[in-house]
Amino acid sequence: MSQVIQDPTWIDSTLTASRPQAVSALLRYFRDMDMAEEAYQEACLRALRNWPRNGQPRDPVAWLILVGRNAALDGTRRKSRDIALPPDEMISDLGDAEAPLIERLDDSHYRDDVLRLLFICCHPELPATQQIALALRIVSGLSVAQIARAFLVSDAAMEQRITRAKARIAKADVPFETPGPVERSERLAAVVTMIYLLFNEGYTAGNDPARASLCDEAIRLARLILRLYPTEPEIIGLTALMMLQQSRLRARFDDKGEAVLLEDQDRNLWNTKLINEGVALLDKAMRHDRPGPYQVQAAIAATHARAGSFKETDWLAIDGLYAALERMQPSPVVTLNRSVVAAKLRGPDAALAMIEPLEKPLSGYFHYFGARGAFLLQLGRTAEARADFDRAISLATTPAQAAHIRQHLDRIIRDAE
Repeated sequence: MSQVIQDPTWIDSTLTASRPQAVSALLRYFRDMDMAEEAYQEACLRALRNWPRNGQPRDPVAWLILVGRNAALDGTRRKSRDIALPPDEMISDLGDAEAPLIERLDDSHYRDDVLRLLFICCHPELPATQQIALALRIVSGLSVAQIARAFLVSDAAMEQRITRAKARIAKADVPFETPGPVERSERLAAVVTMIYLLFNEGYTAGNDPARASLCDEAIRLARLILRLYPTEPEIIGLTALMMLQQSRLRARFDDKGEAVLLEDQDRNLWNTKLINEGVALLDKAMRHDRPGPYQVQAAIAATHARAGSFKETDWLAIDGLYAALERMQPSPVVTLNRSVVAAKLRGPDAALAMIEPLEKPLSGYFHYFGARGAFLLQLGRTAEARADFDRAISLATTPAQAAHIRQHLDRIIRDAE
């Protein structure tokens, strides 16, 4: 142990950072998700008691794994006399037992353990909502109440969602061994998608701190994956994309909590550190010369970030990037986003023509009617614009979305007076 810890916040941050490594190792030992989680919680409780008094361990992750494993074994021994356990002297006194474990954590086992944990949380048997909830609980360590608030459901409903996810994994008899190369590639794609969905849950939540914090958690998980796959360009691109998007957080809402359009945002409020890190990561990804959808989206965000003002935005470059994204990942939503750029370059008539074929596939999509209403408003077709804005409000999923559309409606009313 080193010197006594004076700042208790260090303990919280260390426990948060250590969780993926420690829980994944405990899961490998016990092959039971609940048992691994309980073992880690017990280790955290002992850390909160011991570290302020004795100082930080040489390796906190190794300490937590050993203490958690021993606590779980002690608990098992109390419940059953039929399970063979190591002798007391091997599990009751840590001594210098951290050393061999530290060596193990420095090699490929560490990577495999963390990947195994993420792969289990993103098992194909689980729907996306359960994957996200389980990852937030098991990997990130958020409480059930925190996750419930973020997804606007009751604590009981979220507890049930997480319990169902664990039951599905148990029923599917998910192997705890590291998957082979082909399955690993498929499961890694699922993990990356889960992280992106998690970020979007927070990003679209508006000025709700409980949900907006999901963006920070998504970035933290992306950094974790990036440490495991430092040369995978799409993982680098996703991390860059989320950083660039999150950099605008402080400017996206005014003092009343209402959304501020990109063209009206105070760019002095943008997080320069996040922008610089995101741009540097994007440059690193592009050097691999293996472009993908996340890299293209990050390049779009970087083009906005590099512009000194809204008027200086390189819309032609952004249009070209959206065209590339349409080829890589054809989607009505991508075309809808490109139509906003088309309105800047070729006018609202061109934008309306572009999205006309999208009405059926996007008939239940808030942003479609919001964008079409804005284009119609630019053309002076006020009655049609108002009808689309009313439709958008009816489809809004957050108060921030509805408030944004009401700003347009208020403008229509003011202009009519």
